[in-house]
Amino acid sequence: MNLRQVLKQLRGERSRTQKGLSRFDDAIAAFEKLVGANARRKMRGAPRAKRRFSVATRRKMAEAQKARWAKLRREKAAKG
Repeated sequence: MNLRQVLKQLRGERSRTQKGLSRFDDAIAAFEKLVGANARRKMRGAPRAKRRFSVATRRKMAEAQKARWAKLRREKAAKG
């Protein structure tokens, strides 16, 4: 096989690959139309609104964590 034949095969493969990619692009575009703009935004990673805890909930969470740490300290002290 000479270099001209290899080059011709490579160009043919590139052409087939580009046609395949074009078909994928068309399929993606069709799905995006079906799903709509909202899904596109989600797929791009649009920022979500942060979840916020109330002051009372944060206080309960802090108290629960302090209780967990106190329990661990008690267990550690009991072991010696």
